[in-house]
Amino acid sequence: MSQTILENINQPADLKHLSEEELVVLTNEIREFLVNSVSQTGGHFGANLGVVELTVALHRIYNSPTDKIIWDVGHQSYVHKILTGRKHRFPTLRKFKGMAGFPRRHESEHDQFGAGHASTSISAGLGMAVARDLNHDNYSVVSVIGDGALTGGMAMEALNHAGHVGTDFTVILNDNEMSIAQNVGAVSRYLTRLRTDPTYSKAKAEIEQLLRRVPAIGSRLSKTLEWTKDSLRQMILPGQLFEAFGFKYLGPVDGHNLLQVMRVIEDAKQIKGPVLIHMITSKGKGYGDAEAAPDKFHAWPSSKKKTVPSYTSIFADTITELAQRDKDIVAVTPAMVPGSGLTKFGEEFPDRLYDVGIAEQHAATFCGGLAAAGKKPVLAIYSTFMQRAYDQVIHDICIQNLPVVIAVDRAGLVGPDGETHQGAFDISYLRAIPNITLMAPKDENELRHMLYTAFDLEGPVAVRYPRTDGLGVNLDEEYTLLPEGQGEVLRQGHDVTVLALGTMVSEALQAAEVLSKHHSVSASVVNMRFVKPIDKDLICRFAKSGSPMVTVEEAALAGGMGSAVLEVLAENNLQVPVRRIGLPDKFIEHGSRPELLKDVGLCAEGITTQVLEFLSNSMQSRIQAWS
Repeated sequence: MSQTILENINQPADLKHLSEEELVVLTNEIREFLVNSVSQTGGHFGANLGVVELTVALHRIYNSPTDKIIWDVGHQSYVHKILTGRKHRFPTLRKFKGMAGFPRRHESEHDQFGAGHASTSISAGLGMAVARDLNHDNYSVVSVIGDGALTGGMAMEALNHAGHVGTDFTVILNDNEMSIAQNVGAVSRYLTRLRTDPTYSKAKAEIEQLLRRVPAIGSRLSKTLEWTKDSLRQMILPGQLFEAFGFKYLGPVDGHNLLQVMRVIEDAKQIKGPVLIHMITSKGKGYGDAEAAPDKFHAWPSSKKKTVPSYTSIFADTITELAQRDKDIVAVTPAMVPGSGLTKFGEEFPDRLYDVGIAEQHAATFCGGLAAAGKKPVLAIYSTFMQRAYDQVIHDICIQNLPVVIAVDRAGLVGPDGETHQGAFDISYLRAIPNITLMAPKDENELRHMLYTAFDLEGPVAVRYPRTDGLGVNLDEEYTLLPEGQGEVLRQGHDVTVLALGTMVSEALQAAEVLSKHHSVSASVVNMRFVKPIDKDLICRFAKSGSPMVTVEEAALAGGMGSAVLEVLAENNLQVPVRRIGLPDKFIEHGSRPELLKDVGLCAEGITTQVLEFLSNSMQSRIQAWS
């Protein structure tokens, strides 16, 4: 059997000697490779099928890693990884200790900038271009950004700055008409005009025909003066958004016509200053099911049948039920309607669901405005994306003590998406803010009661819950108001007190059972429920009993629930041995959620081991103190 072209591509330099016909064949082979590979491993799918021609063209024309290619978000970096020597690692994609699903600087010299969040590539690329100029170096910088990511305010700030700086810098807008969900907003409508304006399409075709009629040199003029036609576009189309930012606009270009893509990129290299190339692509290109349902094939669909609802679905059902009772409840999310489970809410209350696009900062302040005007907004947002709106939570919600409910999804370890998506820090960064109430449920039933309670409390409330299925507990028919700031003693013991939060409550109970049966250790287990306000009376009561204390949380230790317990003990001059168990002081890489929890000791077995070690050390310390 003869070898495929792809089998002989191990570095970008291998593309240089291929003919145009071979490059086209290569794009088909890459799509086949992606379908076969990602269907086995899982991972982001549709966006990568959409950028095959663009990625091949970039690595054919530029000289990576000398030239810098920066990918926004990184959902679409698989083709880049294939062409930069990593296709043999695809069986490990997003697996524990395997290849990441996003660009990572330490994974390859071709990954110029790590990404997992949207709207960063233009800022990063401009920084590299300015550094190049300061160092008097000579290389190209290209930032690839999607139309969804372009709605992020950070991208607009970067475009504005790039136009002001005026250095040589290329931005490629990969316009596939959607990110994870359908794009929203004025920028999306503007791009739709550019894609579909018949006057421009007709004029462009007429210019091409005129150029080709020039004797002898017409064909050459048609190619080399492509940028002239696109400049004439400015006299035809309204808006001129990118020109207003100081960019030379080229496009729209058919992103699946490889030869046309290569030609316009070559043209852009000849233009001085900032250039924006507008590529029109199809998410899922070449795979019929993905093209027909790009939202469902953003990542490879899971074939796993659920027997227990996820925390996300419980949140969504609860919010919908509560909204049926209260017309003032509205839901807001930054481009995550399906991911946050709000599709059903939107179907039932289309005028009370607001998808603001990839704009976390705006989402938070928008909720503040809704609350100030008497509405009851719930902001459905992932923990890792909430980080982007930190100032808005402080300045626009908490300082004004506005009743906004923040539903912090994906809190704790999320698994295959890795360090850019792990929800490790929300307790630490929210707990420091005055006026906010912070809760985490032990199971899906308690999540329902927490959301009900959140709407009853005055002021901002955050409820954090994980990206996983529930425990399968029965759901109460009636909602119950939880006593604010009070924990719940689930098991009474006398040798050690385990203060657990959220997902760690069930693991702590299992650990307590093992400690009792196999090690003759009697452990109390407390469901803390509230991190802020924390149950000071309960903590002091157990501390005064003299038994050592262990805190367990699926979050960063620095500034977490365990730190809050230590603060209570210090404030009350109580001295008792304390062991904090949580996420270590490092960024947690990708892998399945169970693998990661076991690796960091946040499972029943790990908790048992650490409690026994802690009690042994504590006893030795006491003996030494007595002697």
